[in-house]
Amino acid sequence: MAIQVGEKIPNVTIKTSGMQDISTGDLCAGKKVVIFSVPGAFTPTCSEQHFPGFIRHAADIKSKGVDVIACMSVNDSFVMDAWAKDRGAGDDITLLADGNAEFAKALGLEMDGTGIGFGTRAQRFALVIDDGTVSHVAVEEPMQFDVSSAEKVLEAL
Repeated sequence: MAIQVGEKIPNVTIKTSGMQDISTGDLCAGKKVVIFSVPGAFTPTCSEQHFPGFIRHAADIKSKGVDVIACMSVNDSFVMDAWAKDRGAGDDITLLADGNAEFAKALGLEMDGTGIGFGTRAQRFALVIDDGTVSHVAVEEPMQFDVSSAEKVLEAL
């Protein structure tokens, strides 16, 4: 079952820039965090709309009291780093590489992309987390991009 409002964020160790381990519990402890997930770095909607929206609206989101904006994908850390550079993310967005889909599975938000050659991936979603507790969940329907956009997250904040 997918994570719900009021639940604690699962504590899973994943990777960030430079293959550094990061605990999702530590990332969210004592902070307001927005985590948005994309099915894949360098994929069309993710690269053209989802990620750029959060880069463009990072200051607005942070002005609402958000300490960390993180983008998660079931890709490795090297791909995520290259994607951030390619998109000009700078230091505004923390990239989370969930290479084995462990965090996506712990959230109950994995998807089966084997039909299109993706294997197991994370669904497209956005979460707002307050001191480790989920306060907003927006999960997209398959092949859609609406409720998890930066603009919709801003409205929810």
